[in-house]
Amino acid sequence: MKTTFRLLGLLLVFLVQAVQAQVVTWSPAFPTADEPVTITFDATKGTGGLANVAPPIYAHTGVLTNNSANESDWKHVIAGWTTNLEKARMEPLGNNMYRITLTPRTYYNVPANEEIKALMFVFRNSNGSREGKDTGGKDIQVPIYQTGNINVSFSQPTVGMNGLFVNQNQVVEVQGNSSASAKLMLYINGEKVQEEANATIITRSVTATTTGANKVKLVAEVNNTITADSFTFVVRAPMPVEALPANAKDGVTYLSPTSVLLHLYAPGKQSAYVVGGFNNWVVGATPMNKTPDGNRFWVQINNLTPGQEYAYQYLVDENIRIGDPYAEKVLDPNEDRYISAETYPNLMPYPTGKASGMVTVFQTSQPEYTWQVANFDKPKKTDLVIYELLVRDFIEKHDYQTMIDTLNYLSRLGVNAIELMPVQEFEGNLSWGYNPAYYFAPDKYYGTKQKLKQFIDAAHARGMAVILDMVLNHSYGQSPMVQLYYNSATGQTTPESPWFNPTPKHEANVGHDFNHESAATKYFIDRVNEFWLQEYKVDGYRFDLSKGFTQKQTIGSWDAWAQYDQSRIDILKRMADHIWSVDDDAYVILEHFANNDEETVLANYGMMLWGNLHTNYKEAILGYTNNSNFNWISYKQRGWSHPHVVGYMESHDEERQMVEALQYGNSTTGYNIKNLNTALERMQLAAGFFFTIPGPKMIWQFGELGYDIPINQNGRTGNKPILWNYYTVPERKKLYDVYLALIKLRIDHPAFETTDYNLNLSGALKSIHLNHSSMNVTVLGNFGVTAGNINPNFQSTGTWYDYITGQEVTVNNVNQNIALQPGELRLYTSVRLNDNGILTKVKEEKGGLVESMVAYPNPTVSGLLNVRYTLASSSEVTLQLYDQVGRLVVNRSLGRQAAGSQQLQQTLTSDKGAKLSPGMYLCKLITGSTAKTVQVLVL
Repeated sequence: MKTTFRLLGLLLVFLVQAVQAQVVTWSPAFPTADEPVTITFDATKGTGGLANVAPPIYAHTGVLTNNSANESDWKHVIAGWTTNLEKARMEPLGNNMYRITLTPRTYYNVPANEEIKALMFVFRNSNGSREGKDTGGKDIQVPIYQTGNINVSFSQPTVGMNGLFVNQNQVVEVQGNSSASAKLMLYINGEKVQEEANATIITRSVTATTTGANKVKLVAEVNNTITADSFTFVVRAPMPVEALPANAKDGVTYLSPTSVLLHLYAPGKQSAYVVGGFNNWVVGATPMNKTPDGNRFWVQINNLTPGQEYAYQYLVDENIRIGDPYAEKVLDPNEDRYISAETYPNLMPYPTGKASGMVTVFQTSQPEYTWQVANFDKPKKTDLVIYELLVRDFIEKHDYQTMIDTLNYLSRLGVNAIELMPVQEFEGNLSWGYNPAYYFAPDKYYGTKQKLKQFIDAAHARGMAVILDMVLNHSYGQSPMVQLYYNSATGQTTPESPWFNPTPKHEANVGHDFNHESAATKYFIDRVNEFWLQEYKVDGYRFDLSKGFTQKQTIGSWDAWAQYDQSRIDILKRMADHIWSVDDDAYVILEHFANNDEETVLANYGMMLWGNLHTNYKEAILGYTNNSNFNWISYKQRGWSHPHVVGYMESHDEERQMVEALQYGNSTTGYNIKNLNTALERMQLAAGFFFTIPGPKMIWQFGELGYDIPINQNGRTGNKPILWNYYTVPERKKLYDVYLALIKLRIDHPAFETTDYNLNLSGALKSIHLNHSSMNVTVLGNFGVTAGNINPNFQSTGTWYDYITGQEVTVNNVNQNIALQPGELRLYTSVRLNDNGILTKVKEEKGGLVESMVAYPNPTVSGLLNVRYTLASSSEVTLQLYDQVGRLVVNRSLGRQAAGSQQLQQTLTSDKGAKLSPGMYLCKLITGSTAKTVQVLVL
């Protein structure tokens, strides 16, 4: 049988000139795994990327097998993209034609027990900079048939996934082939029109008379075995013209549990069909109505099963396959296989072989989400502490359920807003999300839309707003709006696009640049913004790259791009007005970074703007003073009327401060910022001068734990390690506790909303003074690497309270210098706020075993400290000394001591033997679970 099959296959080489009259042809017509097959590549066809490229040309190639998950899951790839193997070199035939002959199983080294389904190709030049693919950028596929089976196929006409469109009364030449002699029968729309009793070829000239979809079926029968193949040709007819129903929404309108209306905006396009699970993916079966103005297409789909998901695509102008721009769920042929059932249960499978590219989904009778928090009261802008996070790099499972389970961590920290980096459907899975494709669909890599709603609801229940990072400067190639008007030859959208500029208007653009002055873009952006406010109850947006929302041409000049642009202001005001018409207190935050005269207008209009103080805080943290003045975090410094600077020391776009400190920190004798614990103390100091300045603030994930993984590890946007173990490291946990205490302080006390404040942030010794009727605040810090004296310039004499140590201070001279050690932070309030310090957790406990305690001499210059105390009962006793920044410098176990009077002497050196520097220390006696503390001044 194998010999007969081979001879018949060789015979077909002479009978059939082309099996696929596009990018490649192959012979024999029915190639098998264990026999040679010749593939001929026409470099001018398909994407044409290798047309007129000089040899050598190589085949980047692998196979699809029974182990492949989908058509992108190549197996047994013979080499990497730029590895030039001699056996993959294509034989040049001239005139842009190339050939290669191979025996699949041996060429790819496929085990005998693995079934080869198809050969896969992408052709390239020697360095991989140019490539040739199938039409639409698809991989090239050559089917492999099973030896011994009767196989049939059509050699004429050539029909792709988008079907074959012909004019009425056009003659279609049909030729079918079988791999062995059989009774061959040809059917058109179910009617037999031709039969050959014992043949391998059947031909027929078919006149296309019936408009719409026509099915041609080839049946081979031999020894009671039947094999069939079919294709559809569509006879063109004018698109039916009918006005769009008044109730039609964009995308899908759910009319009933069994009926939907589909609506596509595609001005200038001539025809549109919808294909999907409801019509068995038959091209041409469901033409869409065209509106009288020629801008829209729509169709009503009936007889649906309530609650069933239906995948669908639009076929526009007979060759553009796209999903629905307004769809709320998308299937990806390449990436969905990496999404676990735990993250997205019962994910609908991709309709392999019936569709290409992104496929969209609708579902009638979807379950409604019942919101637990119906009317969330958003935090005031002045109180905002935003926690920016990337779900992928925040929790290992990268799903919303785990995010819900982690909300208690953020709630304890005290943040009152979470900013999610983009979660709308973006290209790929492992992404920051700034490559958007579908704006109404949550990316499935993070979970279902119901879980996203549950996460937002759970955040609201804890008093935390949810802000979405929204990318409306640009869109990427998987966007159906891009694909509708795309020129593959230029890699740009065409001038006919109602949404995009063929070439971007500014230097920072990536992807395809939205034309924000286009009526279509304005409409689309309004629909996107109102959708997430209403459907998901989000509390506002951070708009990525908002400076790009302009039609002003500044390519070639970054400075010109930042100049005052009234047209851009008008665009952003219009957008914000629409958002506020939907939710009058929604947050509108811009990543803008234009000149201050423009930002002032936007801030005074009610928008907030990102304030990037990374560099200035970095210099201060590192112990350098030249560029360490971070007063631009203050809205008053900018001349704004409202505190609308969302200040931050870190965001996803900057290197981590801890990475900088550990690599480049300054040092002097006995003090080195490159030391881990010292660097963490510098982060505490910076936090004291960050949260206390009035205005909203933002934290980048894990900054509160001193995250120190470089931004470029695994590539800038690559996965970063998730180090929750940092929370258990005492010095890192101390930084978390400082963040917690400072966040609580600024939110709980109106003094941190005051408009009456002064910043003295130049030099190493810095200070902040806040004046308010409820209390005054003085913040002092030493950002240098040596000790220094600072004039506190207290607002008044009297009693002040140090929030850092819990120390009570009597101020007789407001200008009396205070000595500060390097990295030391003091935060004084005119009202007592706590009984203990946020670093040392010192608290005078009632009922403790230490009934009395005195340390002398105090102040001490002798290098010795005597401590006399009385124990109420026998106990294990430990002596501890802490410095002003909360570092434990002495930890001495005294063993078990009897009740009554006790006395000890302590040398004023650290456990490491170093003499203690002058300054205030806390002497703490620990007895079991209780403790007593006194302050000691070392001169």
